[in-house]
Amino acid sequence: MAFNHKHLIDIREYSAEDLTLLLDTAERFKAINERRIKKVPVLKGFTVVNMFNEPSTRTRSSFEIAEKRLSCDTLNFGGSSTSTVKGESLDDTVETLCSYKIDMIVVRDKHAGVPRKVAQKSGVSVIDAGDGKHQHPTQALLDLYSIREHKGTIEGLNVGIVGDINHSRVCGSLVPALKTMGAHVTLIAPATLLPPVPAVLGADAVTSNLDEALPELDVVYMLRIQQERLEGAPFPSLREYSMLFGLNEQRDKLLRPDAIICHPGPINRGVELDAFMADHPTRSVILDQVYAGVLVRMAALYLLLGGTEEGM
Repeated sequence: MAFNHKHLIDIREYSAEDLTLLLDTAERFKAINERRIKKVPVLKGFTVVNMFNEPSTRTRSSFEIAEKRLSCDTLNFGGSSTSTVKGESLDDTVETLCSYKIDMIVVRDKHAGVPRKVAQKSGVSVIDAGDGKHQHPTQALLDLYSIREHKGTIEGLNVGIVGDINHSRVCGSLVPALKTMGAHVTLIAPATLLPPVPAVLGADAVTSNLDEALPELDVVYMLRIQQERLEGAPFPSLREYSMLFGLNEQRDKLLRPDAIICHPGPINRGVELDAFMADHPTRSVILDQVYAGVLVRMAALYLLLGGTEEGM
């Protein structure tokens, strides 16, 4: 099947066939990542700039590993090391980078819409690695990959997304991606952590009762409380939030025997998840999600840049 995309900025621009091709390509890269020599020359000669204007550990490191394993030339750029601290505009920064004849920019920024603006200005392929409270499409891809790997399919699953919905760019990509792949999505959060009009996210249902929802779920996706983005006091305390919306050993009894737990990381242990659930040997797929991040980012880089089959 042909892949007819230049950018990965808005997951809603991708069909079920597109998403399936990305996941299937990631599965092919899994075999490469599990052999002794993990490097392949399929993107040799391509240059990728990682423009991370916001702190990141998992996303940045997995993109860097993915690029190296595909034999890309890379430039890591952003933060206090850039000329933006001297007052340079985003447009001028992008023009400077493009003068190096690069092929792709991976963008992470605290402001929504920056990846789209970079794509319009640069003319090269752009991947959104997280922009403000807007989207994080490669996170949604690794979530889809992890869910499909453990459940065998995504279509028909009941997925509950729990927590800080309003501030979550993860949710902004994950809900439409799950819906595209045929899942039933329920948002579970206090009203103060939901957007003013929750329907804009496209979920099938919204509830504030976690205990009532848990027995129906195949996948429980716990979101991090983003204290750095909270305005005001949306709940009395972290302790009370955890009592009402945290997943713990007591709530484990409400889950289906084969239900799995996802989390985008980093975990606030004792808030969204207690240690029993975070480290659960059969339910928790959190570390599998981290590994899937390398696979799906390799797939996205490969498909967007039109890599060769040589060496795969």
